[in-house]
Amino acid sequence: MGESVSLTGMVIRATASGEADRRLVILTRERGKITAFARGAKRPGSSLMGASRPFVFGTFRLYEGREAYSLQGAEISNYFQEISADMEAACYGSYFLEMADYYGRENLEATAFLTLLYQSLRALLKPAIPNCLVRRIFELKAMVLNGEYTEHPDRKVSDSANYAWEFVVATPPQSLYQFTLTEEVLAEFSACVEDNLRRYIDRHFHSLDILKAMEGG
Repeated sequence: MGESVSLTGMVIRATASGEADRRLVILTRERGKITAFARGAKRPGSSLMGASRPFVFGTFRLYEGREAYSLQGAEISNYFQEISADMEAACYGSYFLEMADYYGRENLEATAFLTLLYQSLRALLKPAIPNCLVRRIFELKAMVLNGEYTEHPDRKVSDSANYAWEFVVATPPQSLYQFTLTEEVLAEFSACVEDNLRRYIDRHFHSLDILKAMEGG
């Protein structure tokens, strides 16, 4: 028989299911990536409507079924509404959610990746840190957490770019976003992260098409 559980996590995907329901993919701290159905979440006035959107972070009360969970309720601590209202931030954030979906695994705790995802979305709201730098830090650390990275950049780079790489590799997710780079060093750092992406990731992320257009290629 199923049981009721409370899991901390973030909605990384939400799609319609029938006329009134939503199918959610949630990255949870305790059980990794799970699928949950929010019954009636599309109906006006539903108590589940607010908890059934991408970027929502909190504690989800779920009933565990044989093949999926049913969402019973949630205590939301961050809706990340500012991201949804900003086109550029929303594109970056959607890419981060896609990456979390790619790397997420069922029944495998995801504390570190969930922390990375949460802190990276928060960093998108900090004007002092360029979104393009947030992206590259997120990408590299995501690969580090999954063991798909090189200890040092594959190409010859400046000391500053090499230090940035080593900092991201060694620093816990909650403490990553503490530096900025000059345009020149960021270009070097970005090229090195791109090398790693080509080597280790074989998925096309739809959000990247929009991001590349925004960044000019």
